[in-house]
Amino acid sequence: MAAALELFSRHDAEDVSIDDVASAAGASRALVYHYFGGKQELYVAALKSAAAQLEARLRPHGNGRPMDELALGLERYFDFVEEHAAGFAALLKGGPANRSGEIGEIVDSVRHRLLRLIMRQMRVEEPGPALRITLRSWIASVETAGLDWLEHRDVERPTLERMLVDHMVALLGVAADHDPQVAELLEELVRDQLL
Repeated sequence: MAAALELFSRHDAEDVSIDDVASAAGASRALVYHYFGGKQELYVAALKSAAAQLEARLRPHGNGRPMDELALGLERYFDFVEEHAAGFAALLKGGPANRSGEIGEIVDSVRHRLLRLIMRQMRVEEPGPALRITLRSWIASVETAGLDWLEHRDVERPTLERMLVDHMVALLGVAADHDPQVAELLEELVRDQLL
């Protein structure tokens, strides 16, 4: 699995063969087929493993202030993006064929877990529509920023991470104008940061 993740992080899935994985792992082709059945199954298993690694990195490590935890989570997220650049880009840029079935479910599952983690960090049990849309929009922005950063790398990572935290605050500010739940949450977050 480690060999597959490494290869998929450096090459598009279409460019990686079972022979490549077997060679990198020091195993026989037959052994890889025995455990995974084929390249698609291996790719899905590798993506599931990567998703689990990402989720583990993003879990809050303490009871810090929500926006501080969000900033730390972004740093760990971009560590992951950088370490698995090609696989991250291939997964998010993939066309409909790559985003359907199990692969699409993996991507959606990661997004759903990120949403739950952010809600937990912000101490929100059940978001209303405005907050849910705001948080999901922010997650999409983070993904897009990750892809842009991998392509251009013309913004320092710490600057990008701070911009994305500020982006969250700005989005919450806009949503607060339309929803009292978001207004109350934003007020709590600001008060928490001032303490």
